[in-house]
Amino acid sequence: MASIVQSLSVPSAYKDQQYQGTSVQLAQDLAHSTTLYVGNLSFYTTEEQIYELFSKCGEIKRIIMGLDRNQKTPCGFCFVEYYHHSDALDCMKYINSSKLDERIVRSDLDHGFREGRQFGRGRSGGQVRDEYRLEFDPGRGGWGHVRARQEAEREREQKANYEAITSIPEGASNEYKDQKESSGAKRGRDDDDDEDEKQRAKANPRFREGNEDEDEAFIPV
Repeated sequence: MASIVQSLSVPSAYKDQQYQGTSVQLAQDLAHSTTLYVGNLSFYTTEEQIYELFSKCGEIKRIIMGLDRNQKTPCGFCFVEYYHHSDALDCMKYINSSKLDERIVRSDLDHGFREGRQFGRGRSGGQVRDEYRLEFDPGRGGWGHVRARQEAEREREQKANYEAITSIPEGASNEYKDQKESSGAKRGRDDDDDEDEKQRAKANPRFREGNEDEDEAFIPV
């Protein structure tokens, strides 16, 4: 009986550019593959977290973390290898598009891990998708590499154009000096006014503190 709903265990149409075989050979490899490619991971997701989630579909043979080619740090993908092809299909059915570390992860059948595929292929060492990503993603290092360079350049320009003035521009020295002297004179007048106020308070009992009034209360004769 024909079905109008596509099976969740069907691999995507993606083909690894480094795969050496034909499309027919790729289809045959996928038909017996026990390996999954897992993408959209956070840079901070650990191998233990991946194992805990993906082991729900079967016994895991190994997990290969994707690494930045230059920094050798996680860069948001991995390979999960099972012992049985049926476990990999179950993972695509039940774990694909689920959340891990507050991110929706994607899993797809892979033709098989080869040494060297664990490294990012972007110019900066990470994944190509992070090379040109325009949005800010805190789980994947912030800005994409191209946007990060643009932001750094913009900050340098702002610092150069709006850096705080540490010296008085020529022609403004006299005006600044007059303002400084005027401000100092005002502070001097304020200090004199405070001293005069204290003297008046001593001379007039009405300006004394409440405790002094109580000590010198009027005694009738």
